[in-house]
Amino acid sequence: MNYPKLKAPKSLRTAAEKALSFYPELYNVEIEFKFNDMVRKNFMQAQPKWKSLFASRKKRAFIILISKRFKVENASFSVKEIPHDVMVGWLGHELGHVMDYRHRSTLGMIIFGFKYLYSTAHIKEVERAADDYAVKHGMGTYILKTKNFILNHTSLSEKYKNHMRQFYLSPEEITELINTYARTGDKPSLNELS
Repeated sequence: MNYPKLKAPKSLRTAAEKALSFYPELYNVEIEFKFNDMVRKNFMQAQPKWKSLFASRKKRAFIILISKRFKVENASFSVKEIPHDVMVGWLGHELGHVMDYRHRSTLGMIIFGFKYLYSTAHIKEVERAADDYAVKHGMGTYILKTKNFILNHTSLSEKYKNHMRQFYLSPEEITELINTYARTGDKPSLNELS
C-alpha cells in the first residue's frame, strides 16, 4: 500500500509500511521515520513534530527518530543487524505512541513531556500503553518477536534487559493481551479510525 504522507529511509521503508498497515487510522497522518544519532537512551523515539504541536490534532505530524547504532553500556549493534519482523514490531511500538499522542491537546502533550522526563511511573504507563496499542491493532506476533530479540540478544546487558522488564510489557503479558483481544474481538472503534 502507498502511504501518501510517509517519509522513511529506503532501508526502512518496507518495515515502516508493514507496521503502518496495522494502523489504518494513520493512513493520512504525516509520519517521518528518520535516522538520528542523538537518540541516547532508547533505540527509537516517537514525538510530534514541533511546529505541528500548535496545529489542530487532525493536522499534527510526527517523527520517529532511530539510531543507526544502538549502544548500551559497552555493547552495541547496528540497525542492519535487526531482523525484518523485529524491526516491524519495534516500529509498531513507536506507532502505538503516535496513536496515544494523536488524542492529546497541545497543553496535554507539553505536560506529558515533562512527566516523561521526571516520573518513572509515567514512563512505565506510557511504554506499556504503546505495546497495548500495537497488540490491539493485531501486531502481537511482531511485538513478541521484538521483546524476545531484546531480552535474548546476547550482547545486551542484564541491566538494560531489566530496564525493559521494568517499563515494558513482558512476553507473557503480551501473549495474554493477544489472547484477550482474540476472545473479545476487540478492534479499533470507528471513532478511532477518523
